Amino acid sequence: MALIEESTAVLEPSPLPDFVETKAIKEITERALAYVKAGFPVHFRGPTGTGKTSLAMHVASKIGRPVVMIQGDEELTTSDLVGRESGYKRKKLVDQYVSRVYKLEENAQKSWVDNRLTVACKHGLTLIYDEFTRSRPETNNVLLSILQEKMMTLPDARGEESYLKIHPDFCAIFTSNPEEYAGVHKGADALRDRMITIDLDHFDQETEIAITKAKSDGLNPKGVEKIVNVVRGLRAQGRCEFAPTVRASVMIARTLGVQNIPISAKNKEFVKICEDILASETSRIGKKIRREKVKAQVRRLILKYC
Repeated sequence: MALIEESTAVLEPSPLPDFVETKAIKEITERALAYVKAGFPVHFRGPTGTGKTSLAMHVASKIGRPVVMIQGDEELTTSDLVGRESGYKRKKLVDQYVSRVYKLEENAQKSWVDNRLTVACKHGLTLIYDEFTRSRPETNNVLLSILQEKMMTLPDARGEESYLKIHPDFCAIFTSNPEEYAGVHKGADALRDRMITIDLDHFDQETEIAITKAKSDGLNPKGVEKIVNVVRGLRAQGRCEFAPTVRASVMIARTLGVQNIPISAKNKEFVKICEDILASETSRIGKKIRREKVKAQVRRLILKYC
């Protein structure tokens, strides 16, 4: 594996710290692993904050193969996935055998560097393509033959065979936000047809409490439950521009833990932290009226649950 790491970053398939596997998460993990075992790529789709990337990493750790990650981006090109020519290799021959005669021969040729997709396909690694719909559809067209025919078309500049047969251990996990999110391209139907999509939504209360507790640096369970109830209560009202996720619960809990602030409706610091984080989580436009409405809803929920 050392030779691979020289050309691209390879991650060990180790479990994520503080990852919580409740009954709900275990069920999703087992479904995903079953599809991977059957030879199909898996696609986790859902709103921001629903744990898509963490779940992808968790599934990859269960697969047990080294992992390469690609982050979707508008500026990403096919060569960023496959590879490109990189500089030159120079070869010199100096002949000084004949006295007072200096002979120099120099040959320069471009060198090719495989990028992460090629490395994963060639060596049978697990590919995690995070937010893949943030890349342009034409960039991702190279994936079509990889996922369906298990063959990869190689550029002529690579200087080897025109096709690469995909390693039998290669597997792929994709994540994406819904198409209505800013910066997200409509996924190509041909590509979506080649993967199995698992839609993720907000977790159940038990899972959200477990996640928040695991990431809150020792906050007491009763306090964690109160925070989660406030966040879930705001989400249930359905009046926010964006529904708050478990990420908001974790932010509140960790901030309170660091500053050792008690969870009480009478504590102004606690109330202000909840207002700031939840207004930020649910309103992207930043209009003062909208944010003040969110804060008013948060205060009412704090009175109810705290």
